[in-house]
Amino acid sequence: MEITDGTIVVTPPQAVPHHRIAARVQRSLYTVLPEEWGVYQTLAVAHPSRGRLYIPDLVVIPDAVVDELDGGDPAPLTAAELVVEVTSPCNASYDRINKAAAYAQAGVPLYVLIDRFAPAGPTVTLYGEPKDEVYQELQRVKFGEDVRLPAPFGLTLDTSVFPLGA
Repeated sequence: MEITDGTIVVTPPQAVPHHRIAARVQRSLYTVLPEEWGVYQTLAVAHPSRGRLYIPDLVVIPDAVVDELDGGDPAPLTAAELVVEVTSPCNASYDRINKAAAYAQAGVPLYVLIDRFAPAGPTVTLYGEPKDEVYQELQRVKFGEDVRLPAPFGLTLDTSVFPLGA
């Protein structure tokens, strides 16, 4: 469940390929992250100035920020270093448009959109360099091609291991 401008958005449970992709990306990220950063699956993050609550598939955020949270409080989206979303049939356009805009507005340095349901076939798009609340598209590849995350990650994601199933 997420909240956008007062509207509650409920997403059904994800399919196994969705979880497998998130797990593969999470494992890859842990090979390059500083010790004081964590990769969190489904951690609630709040966009304080916009009244929005998101639950990304993966968010990289300093552990110190998470340690300061009280109970079920969301983390501030502005503290995220990277957000990863894996699309589902019911949320693909929301991840492509709404979340990309919100993450750029919050100044999240990098956004990886793993779009299993892109019209031209499965793709991975790396967004970054948010300016005037809009991301630049840094790289877009089809599943099977590598995506290079820039510093501070310096990681190449091998998308050939991403499952194609629904």
